[in-house]
Amino acid sequence: MKLDILAFGAHPDDVELGCSGTIAKEISLGKKVGIIDLTRGELGTRGTAQTRDEEANDAAKILGVSVRENLNFRDGFFVNDEAHQLEIIKMIRKYQPEIVLCNAISDRHIDHEKGSKLVSDACFLSGLTKIETELNGEKQTHYRPKLVYHYIQWQTIEPDFVVDVSEFMDVKMKAVKAYATQFYNPNSNEPNTPITSKNFLDSIEYRAMDLGRLVGVEYAEGFTVERHLTVNSLGDLK
Repeated sequence: MKLDILAFGAHPDDVELGCSGTIAKEISLGKKVGIIDLTRGELGTRGTAQTRDEEANDAAKILGVSVRENLNFRDGFFVNDEAHQLEIIKMIRKYQPEIVLCNAISDRHIDHEKGSKLVSDACFLSGLTKIETELNGEKQTHYRPKLVYHYIQWQTIEPDFVVDVSEFMDVKMKAVKAYATQFYNPNSNEPNTPITSKNFLDSIEYRAMDLGRLVGVEYAEGFTVERHLTVNSLGDLK
């Protein structure tokens, strides 16, 4: 299956929090989108790896993605080395996306920045012909995505561009709330964390509103780029 967009997240729920409005929008435009989670989020204070698996599947159905896989890297302890890069290269060559979305370039959780650089490096290496990989016993062909974009997470990062997600904010919030064990629940008896507060859940919407305000739309999601954007004419800029 060839995908138009492949979104990577260090943990299940990273993609939903960072760019699921954009994903829902692109799917509505006929694009094929997939999600690859690097870990099962097993070190999360609330819930378990099993509940995260179930929540990730529910969120995938809400968004309508074509595929979702988990690479089962160690939550908190994966590193940017050859072994981990090769596993991501296999996914890139398997799905051959035009665009890759990945974690924020800098963030509060150490896995986010690690995951960001890991995926970015693997995207480059995937295009090298002398790096050989196999999947299900078959040799893979080298392939490099055209574009790599980084979504924004906990930290406030100045975006290089934003996507108008005004019509898809409700889908985004439904996908986020599919992770019922992770976010605000006044009836939960589990320990509180920075992401279990009502403020955090509300911030998903008001941060999107603020980005939208800056560009004259209701809601927006921001991204940073690794290289300059190219347009055919100034009229392509809004």
